[in-house]
Amino acid sequence: MQLTDFNFDLPEHLIARYPLSSRTASRLLHLDAHGQYHDRMFTDIVDIFNEGDLLVLNDTKVMKARLKGKRASGGAVEVLVERMLNPTVAHCHIKASNSPKAGTTLFIGVDQVPVTVQGRHENLYVVEFSQPILDVLDRYGQLPIPPYFNREAEEIDTERYQTVFHDPEKIASVAAPTASLHFDELMLQKLAQKGVQKAFVTLHVGAGTFMPVRTDDITNHVMHSEWCNVPEETAELIRQTKARGNKVIAVGTTATRALESAAQAHNGTLAAWTGDTQIFIYPGYQFCVVDRLITNFHLPESTLLMLVSALSKQSFILNAYHHAVQEEYRFFSYGDAMLIDQSSA
Repeated sequence: MQLTDFNFDLPEHLIARYPLSSRTASRLLHLDAHGQYHDRMFTDIVDIFNEGDLLVLNDTKVMKARLKGKRASGGAVEVLVERMLNPTVAHCHIKASNSPKAGTTLFIGVDQVPVTVQGRHENLYVVEFSQPILDVLDRYGQLPIPPYFNREAEEIDTERYQTVFHDPEKIASVAAPTASLHFDELMLQKLAQKGVQKAFVTLHVGAGTFMPVRTDDITNHVMHSEWCNVPEETAELIRQTKARGNKVIAVGTTATRALESAAQAHNGTLAAWTGDTQIFIYPGYQFCVVDRLITNFHLPESTLLMLVSALSKQSFILNAYHHAVQEEYRFFSYGDAMLIDQSSA
């Protein structure tokens, strides 16, 4: 299966660089189980979903993970915290004119908080902070908005690049679970009133979500590692939902990866699970848990586009994407949404 099989032409002006005035104002392209697509509004999901269905949401919170600083020589550096190992040590990406060596001290923010590069871990740096990392991020950090926004983070991103239901104790992601950005409290209340249940998983999104696939044969691609947790309460709600014949609706590719990782860890049967996942879902994958997926429109040749092409059919997805381009749907993190039903074909 070739990388070029997942390419499509995307005009630059369709990239949504700012959110709409309302979270729920997005359009929705519904791709049904037979490959037919339907132009709707996001608020239509209240009518589409049935009493007894289950929404599964990722409750992670985005860190203000991007830090600007200097070397001792004065050269500019940027540190992006990828994963905290303990309160003062993290795996980080570092942008600098030259790769810093082990033992190098960098200085963060106007107060020049010292951080020391201890070494490397795969493609990341191991960095020790002289103060608690979350304190440094709170004072000097910027939200790590996606590179395709082609701008610096602004005040509007502080609110809109977080979900309304995030767990404030689970601040560890460097990117938002963006399908969930379409929900506001009123929408969640309307779904609950209809009898649509909700459950939570946690997957701390890493910067690898933006990394391109660099192998022509996609089966040779190695996914980045992300920590996730599927609690027993969520696993039990899913079992109950399946038993009564209702649908499990994953909100976003991160919730999907968490659920399917938990099932894969138990030989295809969902159970509670915590651990690092490198699951790579592409066409041919047999889903164990997810029946429907709410997601955004993804980059050409991305692992996220490959994932949605596994739930539906690759040809169905590409046809729907061509339609979305023609109808000028808004793409990526602040863009419009898709509802994808598992293909029956």
